[in-house]
Amino acid sequence: MNVRDVEEVVSVEHDAYPFPWSRGNFLDSLANGYDAWALREVDGRLAGYFLLMNAVEDVHLLNITVRPDLQGQGVGRYLLEKVCALAEAAGIHQILLEVRPSNQHALAVYRHAGFQMIGMRKKYYPAAGSTREDAIVMRLKLVQAPA
Repeated sequence: MNVRDVEEVVSVEHDAYPFPWSRGNFLDSLANGYDAWALREVDGRLAGYFLLMNAVEDVHLLNITVRPDLQGQGVGRYLLEKVCALAEAAGIHQILLEVRPSNQHALAVYRHAGFQMIGMRKKYYPAAGSTREDAIVMRLKLVQAPA
C-alpha cells in the first residue's frame, strides 16, 4: 500500500466499519513507515489491506480489512496468513492485535489462526451513542525454526 492507494482504502474502510479509520490515520501510518499491504483483484479493485507496526520481538496488527462484498470468502484468512509469513520472515516472535468483542466474524478468524486472548482494554473503541466498546487483546506466538 502506498499514498496512491489511500483514497480507495478509505472508501473500503468506510464501507466496512461504523467507526472507520480516517484518511489521516492511513497517511500517518504510511509516513511513520508502518508495513502496509494492499491486496487487489485481477481487475485492479482493492480486495483488502493490512497495516503492521513492528517492534523488536513482536508486530502489532493495527488494521486488517476486507471489502464487505468479499467477506466470508477467505480473503481475511489469506491476508492474515500474509501477516504471519512476513512476521516469521523477519524473525518476529509474536503478533498482537485488538478486536471488538462485537466483531464475532473477526474473532472466529483470529481464533482459527491460533490467536489467544491475553487481555482487555476497557472503553478502547468508539461506539454508538457516544459510548465506548472494550477491546479484546489477542496474541499469536509464532514458532521459530531452529537455528
